[in-house]
Amino acid sequence: MNTPDSDLLPLVKCLVWDLDNTLWQGTLLEDGEVVLSDAVRETVVELDARGILQSVASKNDHDLAWARLEKFGVAEYFVLPEIGWGPKSGAVRRIADTLNFAPTTIAFIDDQPAERAEVTHHLPDVRCYPAEAVAELSRLPEFTPALRTVDSGRRREMYQAGFRREAARAEATGPDENFLRSLDLDLRIGRATEEELSRVEELTLRTSQMNATGVHYGDADLRRLLTDDAHEVLVVTLTDRFGPHGAVGVLLLERHPGVWHLKLLATSCRVVSFGVGATVLNWLTDQASGAGVHLVADFRPTDRNRMMEIAYRFAGFEEDPCGCADTLRRTAAVDLQRLHLHPEPRPASTTIRVTAVDLAVERGEAVPGQV
Repeated sequence: MNTPDSDLLPLVKCLVWDLDNTLWQGTLLEDGEVVLSDAVRETVVELDARGILQSVASKNDHDLAWARLEKFGVAEYFVLPEIGWGPKSGAVRRIADTLNFAPTTIAFIDDQPAERAEVTHHLPDVRCYPAEAVAELSRLPEFTPALRTVDSGRRREMYQAGFRREAARAEATGPDENFLRSLDLDLRIGRATEEELSRVEELTLRTSQMNATGVHYGDADLRRLLTDDAHEVLVVTLTDRFGPHGAVGVLLLERHPGVWHLKLLATSCRVVSFGVGATVLNWLTDQASGAGVHLVADFRPTDRNRMMEIAYRFAGFEEDPCGCADTLRRTAAVDLQRLHLHPEPRPASTTIRVTAVDLAVERGEAVPGQV
């Protein structure tokens, strides 16, 4: 199997299954009856719990095969199934393209060496496994994320909601703002709990295009900040009428007399088109205005985060004209910019409902109707 050193490759984000004599034992169109083993079922369930998506690329009659997956009670685990008679490399490519996953994060499992070879020929970066490897997949490092977050177990649900959302968007007519209003977007900004720290760490690690500094905060760093009264570790979650987006953003904020220091803002690229980044910055600006403090935001340009710089500039951040940044702890990073904003009250979003913590309230104090 074409499985190079897994330490040199990204984790698998999607496993594509063949059906006959791979997912189940037997050939559906020849044997009529096929069997799903306990080992396969356990593997499917475990990978799903880890946040690894799963799909199907099978040469089979679609309706009969899907009916059998439903009978086995596993159909819900598979997104974007490709069941038909074309080359499997084409099926795998379409799955990867629709998910917007790089081929290096896709794996394919099939009992037929010729099918694996066909996929490898056309998609050499896709990792291929023989059917007999099923039982060991969950023990392989490439299928073992270092973090299992609060969102891992519902990643499939979030992607399936996303497919329904995109289908609705394609059918929508009129201004995009009308479509966004129809989604009933609900954005929540709250202080992170210990249970959410793994997802916060993941966001600082995996988010690159909408990460203001590219800095990764590990578990120990986040736990220290969580107990530091001068810091706020804030998590942004989003839901709409189609389902949850999960945790989509993180803010690390340090309070100083007269100035709040935004050390990190990172948001998922999946929610850029909904205006989440701008909404979060507007909320923070409004909070700072109410507290009578200035804002200073760290920004370190990378080869991928130009979108975040645009978001800061559009929100009104610019080079520090009043010297607020001079009161902050100096950093060794020579390319770090500290952008300044003298905040003024901001109007509420017309497309997103925001429920958020009041930063004027100390931790541990409850505010009715807020998180």
